[in-house]
Amino acid sequence: MKILFDANGGDNAPFEVVKGAIDARNELGVEIAFVGNEDAIKSSLNKLNEKAEIINASENIENNEEPAFALRKKKDSSTVVGLSLLKEKKYDAFVSAGSTGALLAGGLFIIGRIDNVKRAVLPTSIPNLKGSTLVIDSGANMDCSEDLLLQFAKMGDQYLKINGIENPRIGLLNVGVEEHKGNTLTKAVYPLLKDSGLNFIGNVEARDLSLGVCDLVVCDGFIGNVLLKTTEGTAYFVSKMLENLVENANLSSEMVKEVGGLMMKAKKSLDYSEIGGALLLGIKEIVIKAHGSSDSNAIKNATKQALQAYETKIVEKIGVIFNR
Repeated sequence: MKILFDANGGDNAPFEVVKGAIDARNELGVEIAFVGNEDAIKSSLNKLNEKAEIINASENIENNEEPAFALRKKKDSSTVVGLSLLKEKKYDAFVSAGSTGALLAGGLFIIGRIDNVKRAVLPTSIPNLKGSTLVIDSGANMDCSEDLLLQFAKMGDQYLKINGIENPRIGLLNVGVEEHKGNTLTKAVYPLLKDSGLNFIGNVEARDLSLGVCDLVVCDGFIGNVLLKTTEGTAYFVSKMLENLVENANLSSEMVKEVGGLMMKAKKSLDYSEIGGALLLGIKEIVIKAHGSSDSNAIKNATKQALQAYETKIVEKIGVIFNR
């Protein structure tokens, strides 16, 4: 498998991107290449005493730029060049920690959607006491119709089945569990999910997601992104609060070591870098969106996501679902 990495994208580019890709090559046996500022990539490779293929791209799309306009204006950006090479089948996947908006827009305009899929979607896992819950959408589509949410549920269901969950429990994120609760959108999509043939368990509340009430929670991208960032912030707050409590408690050195070990395990389960990235579902090629502040570990784990998508043929299987 050949994976192309966006070396211009992300807060820690290019070095952490390069290091993470090199680590992935060594651990997973994938072929790698980089697209971005050639001199900066070479400098990073030299620091690591490594070599790899480089495709020069002189421009970068920033997070504050309007995505569609930036894609048209910056033809030599790492996003446009990388996605174009992916479309041409020069590589099997593209991994980027760059602008989410540009990656989504490029995925739609350059790569293209799977036939009969109306929108691409970002599925992201959040931890719970039983494992994890997949949030779909987690930020790609701010405004949605009931038909879109139904498609998201179908794509998420297939994604989880490929990942080993035989009959995923699907919940609709809402302000209450009663069928009549919610806004216009949730009330409209509820009967569609109920009659879809999916394992729909009804409305679920955000506070119950950490208990593992469902395997997949469906919502629009605005709500999903707020949910993710609230979860991330809460995890950070609890982690820091526990650290302060331990530091100020009169504990023996042995107890501090034991408690610290437990805290590190809990912190690791909440660390976005352990997940790596989110697969852009609904487009014709494998595109992985890594967190903007990804370090080398996150990039390596994003590569694992790309490899899994390639080996399980997720794009082809979603295509079958929507084109029966």
